[in-house]
Amino acid sequence: MIPLEDNVGDIIGKAQRGLGISDSELAEKAGVTSQNVRELREGGVDEAVLLKVAPILGLDGQALLESGKGEWHPEKIEATDGLAQFNSDYDGMAVNAYLAWDPTSRAAVAFDTGADCREMVRFANRHKLNVQLILLTHAHADHVADLPSLREETGADVFAPAKEPVPGAEPIDEGKRFQLGNLQIETRLTWGHSPGGVTYVITGLSRPVAVVGDSLFAGSMGGGNVSYRDALQNNLEKILTLPDDTILCPGHGPMTTVGEEKRHNPFFAGKADG
Repeated sequence: MIPLEDNVGDIIGKAQRGLGISDSELAEKAGVTSQNVRELREGGVDEAVLLKVAPILGLDGQALLESGKGEWHPEKIEATDGLAQFNSDYDGMAVNAYLAWDPTSRAAVAFDTGADCREMVRFANRHKLNVQLILLTHAHADHVADLPSLREETGADVFAPAKEPVPGAEPIDEGKRFQLGNLQIETRLTWGHSPGGVTYVITGLSRPVAVVGDSLFAGSMGGGNVSYRDALQNNLEKILTLPDDTILCPGHGPMTTVGEEKRHNPFFAGKADG
């Protein structure tokens, strides 16, 4: 089972950086010591300290405690005909890419490339899939590293967010739709981690699917490198409003669902409707 991308220290660090709150400031507001905060960031789990720090950072205390104690992992997504995840190593970091396809026509779409697309290409060939589209969630190197190979192997048309140009890719904006056999794919702008990061919402399979890139992870989110506030808001409004059974396909870590994230993600638990 793929481990969670972030531990409690990572989550607290992302919230601190996003809000611009130093260790000393967080300690003062929470009524704890700077040493307490540093220990949390290093992975220590002092329940009393954690529950004082969480609300200062806009995090859900119980969900953060679950993360700290290792008590939650998203339920394994059962194999879905029309969806496959691929993992590759990029400078010691595991990165995900995905294939989705219409089970009837075998027309397929690749989402990102990861560091090495060979496994994806072998899978497509073995299952007689015709990869017609390559849709990029954002332009960070770990997600587009093997684009030249994937494009050469498949001959597919490549599309990337307009605000994150990629050589050889056609720019697309929010609202762009694709039809692939019985699949419909809608583009939603979920920027904040990167300038133009997008989520692709797929309907036409047995369950709705959203390929979210680094906008959202199981139990966490991408760092709000461009705008933490907008990253939070976009995730809440454009991803977590999807049906609870929607499968979420993140750029790192395990697949999850909207329902799981609404209950267990410290950034969003108690904030998402439903």
